[in-house]
Amino acid sequence: MLTAKSPFAAVIHGTRRVCPAPPPTHSQPAAAMAHRPDAAADAPLLGKPGAAAAAAASPPAKRNKYPFFCAVLASMTSVLMGYNVAVMSGAQIFMAEDLGISDAQIEVLSGVINIYSLVGALLAGWTSDRLGRRLTIVLANVFFLVGPLAMSLAGGYAVLMAGRFVAGVGVGYALVIAPVYAAEIAPASSRGLLTSLPEIFINSGVMLSYVSNLVFSGLPVHLSWRVMFAAAAVPTVFLAAGVLTMPESPRWLAMKGRVAEAKAVLDKTSDTAAEAEQRLLEIEDVVFNNSGGGGGAWKEVATKSGVRRVLAIVLTLQFFQQASGIDSVVLYGPRILAMAGVTSNTLLLSLNVLFGVAKAGSILIAMALADRVGRRPLLLASTGGMTASLLILGSLFAAFAGAEDDAAVAAVSVAAVVAFVVAFSVGFGPLAWVYSSEILPLRLRGQGAGLGTAMNRIMSGVVTMTFISFYQGITMAGAFYLYAAIAAASFVFVYACLPETRGRSLEDMEELFHTK
Repeated sequence: MLTAKSPFAAVIHGTRRVCPAPPPTHSQPAAAMAHRPDAAADAPLLGKPGAAAAAAASPPAKRNKYPFFCAVLASMTSVLMGYNVAVMSGAQIFMAEDLGISDAQIEVLSGVINIYSLVGALLAGWTSDRLGRRLTIVLANVFFLVGPLAMSLAGGYAVLMAGRFVAGVGVGYALVIAPVYAAEIAPASSRGLLTSLPEIFINSGVMLSYVSNLVFSGLPVHLSWRVMFAAAAVPTVFLAAGVLTMPESPRWLAMKGRVAEAKAVLDKTSDTAAEAEQRLLEIEDVVFNNSGGGGGAWKEVATKSGVRRVLAIVLTLQFFQQASGIDSVVLYGPRILAMAGVTSNTLLLSLNVLFGVAKAGSILIAMALADRVGRRPLLLASTGGMTASLLILGSLFAAFAGAEDDAAVAAVSVAAVVAFVVAFSVGFGPLAWVYSSEILPLRLRGQGAGLGTAMNRIMSGVVTMTFISFYQGITMAGAFYLYAAIAAASFVFVYACLPETRGRSLEDMEELFHTK
């Protein structure tokens, strides 16, 4: 957690709100401090003095489309991740009928994939730093082939759990590597857009799983849920082959001493030749000054307050993103609406598709605005909207608990769930990953992203593996009131502790957060 020693200064709407910043380390260049007489208070949210003038003096360069296509292809693995996690939402109805699975077993099967994903998340940093970002993405696709096939052939609970484990490892790999690759391939001008791609593809996968639930619900009970799982295995081979045509991350190449190859990739993925040169210099500077290896890098956690603060921000962001209850809606949407008075299975699954469309569509807004409006405004609007919609949803269940066939209550409940999903997806959903990927220093990016993903998956697992028992114990209203309180706390955290990062190079983040 953030301690009293770790907060930093922030400047908001022209006024200063100061949290004591740690003193600059001796490794900071003296020249970088010379023009900042009050660096501890003012530097974090301010760009370099000459940057704005230089930008105004020259017309903006045309954006390079090549890194966009690379990031899209890498992020397609996230479609499989979203599908495999969320397909249980509708499949559980038919699995319970076919195999006689209890509520307790459904709860575990639905959420345990997030716990299993810790294996992939914790291995992804090590794997990506040794094999490269591309081969790590290919490995994730292998897990997404084997896991769903095993579940589709399962005859009992044990095999279902085994298949869920394999798919879960793939989920962990996909969550770490897709945003890291996108962040490292993207120029600063479009990094917010490109690092949002994994999130929109995850949500596209969620939406497709809901469509699959609806489309295959008409099959015989013993076939419907099996086809829902098997459908996820089809595209994995094609995606793995496509990933091998992408360039490797220039930052990974530089870390391995393959500077000429890194330069060639930067020439293809930068907006201008000058930017490619500048990105290479920044990468070389970071690699050269931090070439002690992974062990030396982790020692910095104990010795550098800036590094500790960055890791604390990443972990806290990921905690709040999941603890506010989004996956309770993703995996139990039909159950929530059934308790709000919706009785038809077909209508429940159709409304689930509506949630998926709203969730995926809202990410487009975040992608369009992240590099224009900035990260902070979107995160504040998102957490504020989540708090309000969760309070409304909790109040509906408190006032109309047990209402059946009440169309008005059901309609308002659907609207409140849609509002929550939209508020989450327009900011907190994608930008927690964007912010985490871009503030981690290069030498810790793979491992740091793995730790952040582990926190995210632990909290998702806690929420989804306890949701049924939770609302049965404190009522559905109590559950949503608690999620609202957590969303409100996340608003305060964003307001108090997150500086704006829009438009900065990844290496410039080391100066912003004092991690050099």
